[in-house]
Amino acid sequence: MKIDNIELGKYPVLLAPMEDVTDLGFRLMCKQFGADLVYTEFVSSDALIRQVNKSMQKLTISEEERPVAIQIYGRDVDSMTEAARIVETVKPDIIDLNFGCPVKRVAGKGAGAGMLQNVPLMLDIVRSVVNAVKTPVTVKTRLGWDDSSKIIVDLAEQLQDCGIKALTIHGRTRAQMYTGEADWTLIGEVKNNPRMYIPIIGNGDITTPERAKECFERYGVDAVMIGRASFGRPWIFREVKHYLETGTPLPPLTFDERMDILRDEVLQSVARLDERRGILHIRRHLAATPLFKGLPDFKQLRIAMLRAETVDELFDIFGQIKRQYGTM
Repeated sequence: MKIDNIELGKYPVLLAPMEDVTDLGFRLMCKQFGADLVYTEFVSSDALIRQVNKSMQKLTISEEERPVAIQIYGRDVDSMTEAARIVETVKPDIIDLNFGCPVKRVAGKGAGAGMLQNVPLMLDIVRSVVNAVKTPVTVKTRLGWDDSSKIIVDLAEQLQDCGIKALTIHGRTRAQMYTGEADWTLIGEVKNNPRMYIPIIGNGDITTPERAKECFERYGVDAVMIGRASFGRPWIFREVKHYLETGTPLPPLTFDERMDILRDEVLQSVARLDERRGILHIRRHLAATPLFKGLPDFKQLRIAMLRAETVDELFDIFGQIKRQYGTM
């Protein structure tokens, strides 16, 4: 599969853009485990124009993580176009437009998934951005605003006509947020529309290698995107890639090996930020990792782990966890 001239292989597995998750350190780790394309956290177009420091820092990319996409969001043509020009100066491989974020502070103001209620404006933004930059432009969106307005089949054609090079579809409406099950039937309908010729990337509930393979085979998508299932589990990309290539499960990492990967995540987060902010950032991964699911009598250690404020304190707790559960 190719996005413009970017070759991603036969069964590409992509890391989804996620706020407060897909920072540089995490992207590099997912790349190490086999992610074919990684995305930055989304960046506000208005904040880029105002050169807000925190937003400008999100434009930091590394040669080691290529190909990499920078994702922006906004609610008007001028700011999105100017932001795309700013993003292009740091030379990402792809500029992705976010029309899928469902959270109230974004969608409630008309940006992200809020654009699904104003398709003419969405298309104006896409056309303007495509014409303003030379970098390939892609879009990520949802099925529609709610169950009564699942517009993605027609919308996909309209977006393609604007000149985008690929389309990612999350199989939920904005009203669903992240609840319920992702509906891949409409993703498959878009992919199998004979008028569509750009790559279609499916997103939503890819949590196992078996599900990734099923989505490729049943719905015909060109790539799959993994989001929340990568929290505290960057090795999922290696598991998925191995299964897609061989049809057999990869022997699982040992408990100690997975603990060591989480330890590396902590160190990268602290090195990129500082000790206090790095640990605060990594708590989301530690809270979500499936590594500790089902461990007996783990509650107090979990609480202590998520309250740790220094690297030494956190690693002392990791040591207790490995001593208590490492042979399981």
